[in-house]
Amino acid sequence: MSPDNIDLLCKDLSTSPRADVGIVLVAGATGYIGGRLVSELLARGYRVRVMVRAASPEHRDRWPEAEVVVADALDADSLGAALEGVHTAYYLIHSLLYGLDKFENVDIRAATNFRKAAEEKKVQRIIYLGGLGDTRTELSSHLGSRIRVAQELMAGAVPATILRAAIIIGSGSASYEMIYHLVRKLPVFLIPRWARTKCQPISVRDVIKYLVGTLELPETAGKTFDIGGPDILTYADILKVFSKVLGKRKLFLPSPIESVRFYSYLTGLLTPVPAPINWCLMEGVKNDVICQHAEIREYLAFPLVSCEVALLRAISREEQDKVHTRWSDSYPLDCELAIKLRELSEELDFTCSYSILSNKDAAALFRSVGRIGGKEGWFNSNFLWRLRGLLDRLLLGVGTSRGRRSASTLRVNDVLDFWRVEEIEYNRKLLLRAEMKLPGRAWLEFRIDPEQERKTRLTVNAYYQARGLWGRIYWYILVPFHHFIFDDLIKQIEKRS
Repeated sequence: MSPDNIDLLCKDLSTSPRADVGIVLVAGATGYIGGRLVSELLARGYRVRVMVRAASPEHRDRWPEAEVVVADALDADSLGAALEGVHTAYYLIHSLLYGLDKFENVDIRAATNFRKAAEEKKVQRIIYLGGLGDTRTELSSHLGSRIRVAQELMAGAVPATILRAAIIIGSGSASYEMIYHLVRKLPVFLIPRWARTKCQPISVRDVIKYLVGTLELPETAGKTFDIGGPDILTYADILKVFSKVLGKRKLFLPSPIESVRFYSYLTGLLTPVPAPINWCLMEGVKNDVICQHAEIREYLAFPLVSCEVALLRAISREEQDKVHTRWSDSYPLDCELAIKLRELSEELDFTCSYSILSNKDAAALFRSVGRIGGKEGWFNSNFLWRLRGLLDRLLLGVGTSRGRRSASTLRVNDVLDFWRVEEIEYNRKLLLRAEMKLPGRAWLEFRIDPEQERKTRLTVNAYYQARGLWGRIYWYILVPFHHFIFDDLIKQIEKRS
């Protein structure tokens, strides 16, 4: 997405773009923060290099003015080309999605590889966005890992600027969507003692300004700054602020249950954010996360956005259908590296196909295809889709409540309930890859082909590659439902086009 298509956030920064800065690398560009940062840097005239783990036409379409390079921080040999000729590198990578038993080691290994490659290629600066946490206390695994990554990046010869933030609130952020859906759905909140710890939430707008501003102030190199909004609140206070914003009266009661794991699992069932992410994020709620080193305000003193205003703006962005990046862009783990349908070396085990002839033109049919999922649902048999999504959530999968980033547009790599967009050929084809838990790999393809006598054929194809005996049994269990679901689905698409 080019800068012309988004609302730029850094127009009121007191700093100016630096002409002496050469190539700026954004590692983690496909994530929630990185995706917004790239557009801001391009708009300010910087030469931006985007580091991704797998090549995709979507990256070129989204950032036509940026250079795209394929590299993985866990593969030290791949980093040399990515960092060649780079002046400043943004390190926005984290391994949270590997799970609590793995991400700490993976985080440190990735940071070490990146630091060493940056030294070898004589990078001038590294800028890292980490997590807040008082190092004098016992931190959660998540916060402790962020602190150790910062220490590793600062241990080398390349000056590193460390920005440490707590909860980031903005449209599409995991924290925002957790709070939003809990407040909408729960009439009563049972508040455990740990929900009374203090935090200092920050608007995603202010995070981007700090990231850009530190680049444009050479004197911030080699320093660590805590960044936060103007409000210091408890987690219970944030729920109350959001209840006020939404105009919903809620009852808050003390809870006899203190288990963070229980609350993270429950939150995973009630919100679009899956339990594994909730658990990693909520594990740190027992620690106060407030700014202790806020000297950044001496360098960048722009007006900060309050928690209430940040929530209002996030809601407004959703209502305007202008959510540019979302937490789901990089979840589940390794979604960038998933096997694509065109990359399969062996034949598919199972396929099924349903089609219909229509008098509608291809553009009208494709617009209708592009509206499936999310709040619109699947036009028919929604209870079956939701039942499958609930089963997936109970198994700690992504479920259907992930919805979609935009109600009106789709791009490659967007999520669509428990699918992800793998290919788009406008007015001709939409290919979705399954991300629910299942014993195999699955794809769903919608095709629109011209026929004789000004007719158009709309086809839905299901492709499945089984994994073992249970994978085959799973397919045969679903076969009786295919005709009922897919045949009526394409009829409804045609009818609503």
